[in-house]
Amino acid sequence: MLVELRQADSEVLLDRFDLSDPPYPGRWVTLHGTCYLVLQRRHRYTLLSGQYKLSSIALLVKIQKPPVDAQQWNHGWVIGDPQCRFNALSPLLRCAVWPEGPCDRCAHRQLR
Repeated sequence: MLVELRQADSEVLLDRFDLSDPPYPGRWVTLHGTCYLVLQRRHRYTLLSGQYKLSSIALLVKIQKPPVDAQQWNHGWVIGDPQCRFNALSPLLRCAVWPEGPCDRCAHRQLR
């Protein structure tokens, strides 16, 4: 599937490439040594023989390195310790108690 990588603030086209499984918002994409955070995903359709068909996907991204303690978890990326009860299980927010982290020094750390 054709994927367009665009800057989120200006929608300037950064690159076009084929990808079998385009990433969803909140995931990181590495391209030519640069890491991007996907903020939004837009689908583009074409009308063929009276039916709409997905033709391409535009990813709105910003340049951002994944946090040092980001890791793969069941549904994707997670920041911090996913075993902690207070972890948001999100690639954008660490937790409700101590969002700036790190998790290993948190006094409120509890297992799920």
